[in-house]
Amino acid sequence: MEKIRQSIDFAIERFFGKEHLAELLVCKTGHINHTYFLRVNGGDNPGHFVLQRINQDIFKKPDLVMENIVNVISHLRQKYEESGVNHSRRVLSLVPTNDGKLWYNDGITAWRVYEFIENAATYDVAETTDIAYQAAKAFGNFSSMLSNFPIDKLNETIPDFHNTQKRYEQFETALTNASAARRALAKSEIEFAISRREIAPVLIDSLTAGEMKIRVTHNDTKISNVMIDDTTGEGICVIDLDTIMPGLALYDFGDCVRTATPTGKEDEQNLDLIEMNIELFDALVRGYLESAGASLTKKEIELLAFSGKLITYEIGLRFLSDYLNGDIYFQTHRENHNLDRARVQFKLVQSMERQENEMNNIVKKYS
Repeated sequence: MEKIRQSIDFAIERFFGKEHLAELLVCKTGHINHTYFLRVNGGDNPGHFVLQRINQDIFKKPDLVMENIVNVISHLRQKYEESGVNHSRRVLSLVPTNDGKLWYNDGITAWRVYEFIENAATYDVAETTDIAYQAAKAFGNFSSMLSNFPIDKLNETIPDFHNTQKRYEQFETALTNASAARRALAKSEIEFAISRREIAPVLIDSLTAGEMKIRVTHNDTKISNVMIDDTTGEGICVIDLDTIMPGLALYDFGDCVRTATPTGKEDEQNLDLIEMNIELFDALVRGYLESAGASLTKKEIELLAFSGKLITYEIGLRFLSDYLNGDIYFQTHRENHNLDRARVQFKLVQSMERQENEMNNIVKKYS
């Protein structure tokens, strides 16, 4: 612990100088980066801030991650300025180091600091349809404002992150190499994954056919990655920009559906508790199309409902593959944890399949 605190203090000194830290709190949510809330007194930049150490086990080239974030933030800020909107609470603001750099990387650890957005909160689950609506609207606005971003300025930091066909091929490899015991225990889930394999290439095929285009995508569109204003209830700022990459708009909407609409936890063992909440889906579609609809192609709108099913199937494949591989990627806390997670995703896929007609009708209602 002492070495960790020394590393934190050293990073804080790089951004704020010595002896200005008044308070440090550890953020206990989030699973990738190490995050700390700071209160700084004195110096050139007092106030509240968020300090993060970038997880280089996941993001092996943190400088490329930060280049993406800086370029996207700059683009969003310019778009707001052109429209006459104050962007101070709508776009993340990086705090420079003492020597003017927007992140600090000593070759071993990489650190960054954001200004803390006051009087706003995040929600781990969509407690109401309005929260779902506001989050989806914020993600849609994020996509729309970046629709003219020069895609060649964006680094692909995790190749094929949401390429479902590639994820299926990785599943096949995992299945070939798995132990007999793990294959036997996951027999039903393996059969489920194989039975839906024809949906895996649908989005990539549509891209190849020219029916979609490569866009700036967030790639982690959980409800908790939108700041909701405490007073107005408006979704004001999209956060957690580490996985920004070139991709498809439906990757983002699909993952928003996957994470916002389940009626149970991602690792719930009682599958009777897992369904897709159609009212929350309605709110997501309404919010997303309200802000992003004008920038989407006809095919993207047509496949909005399908994207939820596809990305849920994809994440189920990833959990199942990791289980078959011996749990080497996702952190587990109990025996068969990744298999339980895969079962939840596949149960959610089944719920979406049962409600697919109604989902498509909701899309038509708002498009």
